[in-house]
Amino acid sequence: MTEFNAGFDLGAVLPGGPARGALRGVVVLDITRVVAGPFCSMMLADLGATVIKIENPKDPDYAREFPPLLTSPGGEAFSAFFAQYNRNKLGMTLDLSRPEGKELLRTLAGRADVLVENFRGGTMDKLGVGYDELRKVNPRLVYTAISGYGQTGPYRRKPAYDNSAQATGGLWSMNGFPDRPPVRVGTIIGDLSATLYAVIGTLAALRHAERTGEGQLVDISQQDSVLSLTENAVVSHTVEGKVPTPLGNEHPFVKPYELYPCKDGFVFFGGYTDKFWRLTCEMFGEPELAADPEIDTMAKRFTPEVYERRVRPLLHRWFADRAKLELEELAGDLVPLSAIKDIGEVIADPQIQARDMVVDVEYPEFGPLRMVGSPVKLDVTPARPRGLAPQVGEHTDQLLRAFADLSEERIRALREAGVV
Repeated sequence: MTEFNAGFDLGAVLPGGPARGALRGVVVLDITRVVAGPFCSMMLADLGATVIKIENPKDPDYAREFPPLLTSPGGEAFSAFFAQYNRNKLGMTLDLSRPEGKELLRTLAGRADVLVENFRGGTMDKLGVGYDELRKVNPRLVYTAISGYGQTGPYRRKPAYDNSAQATGGLWSMNGFPDRPPVRVGTIIGDLSATLYAVIGTLAALRHAERTGEGQLVDISQQDSVLSLTENAVVSHTVEGKVPTPLGNEHPFVKPYELYPCKDGFVFFGGYTDKFWRLTCEMFGEPELAADPEIDTMAKRFTPEVYERRVRPLLHRWFADRAKLELEELAGDLVPLSAIKDIGEVIADPQIQARDMVVDVEYPEFGPLRMVGSPVKLDVTPARPRGLAPQVGEHTDQLLRAFADLSEERIRALREAGVV
């Protein structure tokens, strides 16, 4: 792990003082934009790594313009979207198209532990600062590359977004309702899944580097990541020749296990095992149904014709006159039944509050911001999700002095030349 120059006071630039998390001492260069890369480095930052977000001074991360926006009394705007994915980071600018910028990145990479980038495959190589080049100056560097299609294969140079991954990874074709066109998953699951795999791969490679001194390329593809989320689709096709199609809210074979309407909305009910089915029948005052010879076993209830004719009508009858929170309370800890909640209801959910999954962050010029907390709960070295996101290049001078050992004159010259 990297030790900063003794003159560099991390506590002076990160609110709350130096990070104390499990990754304290790990230095990450973050050359990413929008979500997949920034979210990856943000999770590392939450866990204690020192993350340096490097942006082009003429073309910074365009997620800085994404809504919703916080507005200062003076009318200045700051993206809450950007803030959520870039908290706990130091901000630096560097023009990698300039020879001086490339050389500075080599200097920084020589002292860092991890570099994360999310450009199209081969872009950093074209700039002359790809993995093969940077490992010459730092053989222990973990180089994490997140892209639409990865660093190898015939698609490696194709432009891609989250929807590209959903389309080519198979998930889009499986989502929606049988009588309608397929529907994309209602969030950027290609970006988010690639992020999670990137964090896993980075931590595994970092462990190896710390043990052996050998870094490596962590190559994460959004398409690969989405394909891995398609549950049993691949083996269904390779074993039985099936091509999964949209099923709406139903599971391919588990029943009952879907959305059901109630008095004021919808609930998910998944009491498909014999135990849960018996408890459900008792809960709704009809215990004899658990012994009904037509629906008394899980295998019988899985049969589509029996499910549609006997089981689904029962659930509709039991749920129709009850509100979703009433049903949740009735189910308690006995059976899996959950209200389908909108985001406002989720933020107010007592379990979410108890788990600190929505945190309050105070931006001095803009006021309070509530954002998603960290789902990673460590009892000895807890994550720290309340840091601020940097303004463009906010810590450039401090980092060049302390981390690149540059003089004030050299920093001034680089600024005047537009390199930083």
